[in-house]
Amino acid sequence: MKTSQSGVDIVLVHHPVVNKIGEIIGSAVTNLDIHDIARAGKTYGVDNYYIVTPYEDQQKLVIEILEHWKNGHGASYNPARKEALELVQLADSLESVIEQVAEKRGKKPLLLTTSARIQEKTLSYSEVRAKIKEKESILLLFGTAHGLAPQAMEMAEFSLPPVGGNTEYNHLSVRSAVSIILDRLLSAR
Repeated sequence: MKTSQSGVDIVLVHHPVVNKIGEIIGSAVTNLDIHDIARAGKTYGVDNYYIVTPYEDQQKLVIEILEHWKNGHGASYNPARKEALELVQLADSLESVIEQVAEKRGKKPLLLTTSARIQEKTLSYSEVRAKIKEKESILLLFGTAHGLAPQAMEMAEFSLPPVGGNTEYNHLSVRSAVSIILDRLLSAR
């Protein structure tokens, strides 16, 4: 594992998440999410980017993509992408990620969920920036499909405020939301 830089780790959860009618499902891993979130994570100095899926076929896909870009032709073709993808860790459950991060940091991280909807227990971006500055271990949970399932939301102590623009439309891709949230929490300004 990487040496701690920011104390912030991110998790892209593919299970348990919900579909548009609220059923608990597992979603498919996408190539773009692997690459783009790793690149955003590297840009903003996150320590690790965990991809959570319990499905063997999806795990195999992630491993094949990472192998190509970290050790195969992609590594020599695009060294910058290889460097970003070094952040990626694969896990079969959110619980195992929490255990890994707690072991690495010596204590359980503060779990923060993200959602397109306002949640009951919310910390502002400035409050979370202060925690990061104080070197608190932070684990940011991002959901695929239509968001984190209730059991994933309940594991976290707090949620971040939703990302939103100046319209009623609010359905960003997860990779866009990750980039915006990382900028709000970890930018140099």
